[in-house]
Amino acid sequence: MHHTIQVQNLVFKYPDGTRALDDVSFSIAPGEKVALVGPNGAGKSTLLLHLNGILRGEGHVCVAGMEVTPDNLPRVRAAVGLVFQDPDDQLFSPTVFDDVAFGPIYQGLPEKEVCARVADALAAVHMQDAARRVSHHLSVGQKKRIAIATVLAMQPEILVLDEPSAGLDPRARRGLIHLLRELPQTMLIATHDLQLVAELLPRTIVMDDGRVVADGKTNMILNDAALLTAHGLEKP
Repeated sequence: MHHTIQVQNLVFKYPDGTRALDDVSFSIAPGEKVALVGPNGAGKSTLLLHLNGILRGEGHVCVAGMEVTPDNLPRVRAAVGLVFQDPDDQLFSPTVFDDVAFGPIYQGLPEKEVCARVADALAAVHMQDAARRVSHHLSVGQKKRIAIATVLAMQPEILVLDEPSAGLDPRARRGLIHLLRELPQTMLIATHDLQLVAELLPRTIVMDDGRVVADGKTNMILNDAALLTAHGLEKP
């Protein structure tokens, strides 16, 4: 079976020799929506940054049928949409339109296609009226949507999100869950929000101390009180 994400024996050490990732292996099939949970410092964000080559460790990382190597990086980054925890890390242009158009323009697409990509991406996140607005005037929830739109404009196969519900009020969080449920892409979502996991993500991978300590059906993992307690997680 073709796996959308395949990670084998991935090891990543910080310059001081600390192992942030210690022999991590898992694979995700096309269309799967998977949670990545664990305490702070477990290695979740470090792992996500390997999926589009921002960090490089030892071992194998394959996404969308491509090995993550320097030669493949432009294609890898088009296939894997990485949405950072803080949308201000992703939004830097004068208007929402410019932010969402950045990737397609960088890919060298013609203007008509760029405009179509922007319109489709903003419609997908229900922000089609925001194209001419200034990104930093938006609410956190709106910024998160625009950050997701910036990666959707690249038409990725895979969405990788780091703490998407962090900093959102209940209404914005609810809207985000609905939005993510509608999107067809394969997803890997690192989060502390186990309620979001329970509602949205049928499979959960638990990391602690740089290792995968559990991987299975979300309802099994969230009902395993001993497992959750052992790894600093609270039952939702």
